[in-house]
Amino acid sequence: MTSRGGAAASALRRISGRATLTPVRVVALGFAAAIAVGTGLLMLPAATQPGHTTDVVDALFTATSAMCLTGLIVVDTPVQWSGFGQGVILGLIQAGGLGIMTMASLVGLLLANRIGLRARLNAAAEVRASGLGDVRSVVLGVVRVSLVIEAVTAACLTLRFAVGYGEPPTRALWLGVFHSVSAFNNAGFALFSDNIIGFAADPWICVPLMAAVILGGIGFPVLFEIGRRVRRTTSGRWSLHTKLTLTVSAALLLIGPVLVLVLEWGYTLRDHGVAAKVLVAAFQGIMPRTAGFNSVDYARMDPATLLVTDVLMFIGGGSGGTAGGIKVTTFALLLFAIVAEVRGDRAVVIFDRSIDPRVQRQALTVGLVGVALVMVPTIVLLAGTDFDLDVLLFEVTSAFATVGLSTGITAQLPTWGQLVLVILMYLGRIGSITLVSALAARQRDRRYGLPEERPFIG
Repeated sequence: MTSRGGAAASALRRISGRATLTPVRVVALGFAAAIAVGTGLLMLPAATQPGHTTDVVDALFTATSAMCLTGLIVVDTPVQWSGFGQGVILGLIQAGGLGIMTMASLVGLLLANRIGLRARLNAAAEVRASGLGDVRSVVLGVVRVSLVIEAVTAACLTLRFAVGYGEPPTRALWLGVFHSVSAFNNAGFALFSDNIIGFAADPWICVPLMAAVILGGIGFPVLFEIGRRVRRTTSGRWSLHTKLTLTVSAALLLIGPVLVLVLEWGYTLRDHGVAAKVLVAAFQGIMPRTAGFNSVDYARMDPATLLVTDVLMFIGGGSGGTAGGIKVTTFALLLFAIVAEVRGDRAVVIFDRSIDPRVQRQALTVGLVGVALVMVPTIVLLAGTDFDLDVLLFEVTSAFATVGLSTGITAQLPTWGQLVLVILMYLGRIGSITLVSALAARQRDRRYGLPEERPFIG
């Protein structure tokens, strides 16, 4: 190894040897540091359009929303931010999607040609690697998969913007790249003041965006396993994680659009033809997974649709991907646990595999913590503002699940309310990662048993 590589390796060992830099803390501090840098960059005069200024709260909110892959905004993105500012937002989205620890591990790999144990644990905390031995391939694989899918999506969108809407080549390319990265990373930022409403009936715009959102939200572990199957580098049974993720995701991707189509047929969809109705319903049934693009005005939606969307946003997408929420595997484990209890089974069995009780408790913990992180801010905002429950619940759930859908009240919230959402977006992005990592790290077996009791339930 070269002297430079040896120095880098020594630096990594010194950093990883500090007891305070646990994987959980590194992930949390990494995201916080990136948000702080993004906030500073967005406050520069070069980041805003001529005649506009940016205060610290607007910059902080936008940086957090971009880094946490949310998409909620307090200022109009194309009106407020210059090309430089939009570039900063795009960089934060990409950084958040790849994961600070994934990027840090990649830098360490390039500099030192090796990854130490602590760095491997740090990367695993973010990308949910299946084991320590494959983190190097996971880090590089995440980058490759992301860039390939983003490039293909960007090419489709660029061609459509240039040919279908007469955009100049450079403008069409920028629109294609920005919306591609925003879609695959489930961010939902758009360079149009009405988001995607102007393209609601255009399948050449909406379908590539939907495909990128689904692929980004399904999770890298699932994409890796599918890739290995396609290349036939592995055989045997599909992993339980992949089967659960694909099954539950498929069900939600069907249920969501159908419910939107039925509930909004005579409301927000009434001005569209049948084909456009189906496209818009599909688009808005998929976006809660958690992308945040909208092709209709959510402020006009029926409260029943808002509640359905709340549920879809709360569940979110696959683990180890760019989606938020409690994740479909957590939802599936809780659902199967209920079924097992109703049937009187002694164990929770999914696809001929019994589930470790500790994993069940972790899923229950994540689910209940998620409920608390939605309910408490909703109550606080309901007590301190004049907005109705349905729109506040929608806004809070969108922030927690890092979705970005809104009924349009984000900018109307008081400053303290916006700061509540900032904290919620941050916790929603790193919360499940750090919580599950901490729970797994704290597992311990008692060497003794205690008498059992059965308190009354119900």
